[in-house]
Formats: sequence, C-alpha cells, structure tokens
Amino acid sequence: MSVTVKFFASVREALGTASEVLELPAGVSTVGGLRAHLAGRGDVWQQALGSTALRMACNQVMCDADAAVADGAEVAFFPPVTGG
Repeated sequence: MSVTVKFFASVREALGTASEVLELPAGVSTVGGLRAHLAGRGDVWQQALGSTALRMACNQVMCDADAAVADGAEVAFFPPVTGG
C-alpha cells in the first residue's frame, strides 16, 4: 500500500523535503502509525514530527492519529497555524 506524504511550513524546512511517496510497512494503517514510523527514522524526524501540537490531515481532511490510511491516500503533516 502506498501513500503520498506531504510536509508543510517548519516541518518541511526541518526535514528538507516537501513530499514523498512511501510504501507503508506491514502494521501501519493509521495516520498516527505513519507518523510514528516516520519519526523512527531518526532525530530530525522525531523532532519535526514529535510535537503534540502537530496537525494532520488525510485526503485534505483534518484528522487525528486514529484515522485510517487507505492505499493511494494523501497524508499531510504541518504545525499549528496562527493568524493575525
């Protein structure tokens, strides 16, 4: 099962990439599972994706860590946004 993962704002800057297509490993079936898998890549990934304030979306709909990820999904990670 493959998904497109997009990174925005400071997450993108920290990771040095805006997106990637990824084959999900066995057992990864939720947005939270994907986040944990990516954070397991190392320190920079853990720091960029480890914030409790990190926002997530699946197929352009805001979601929580329990949201299911289907084949071909687009998952996005981004920091909270402030306006003013």
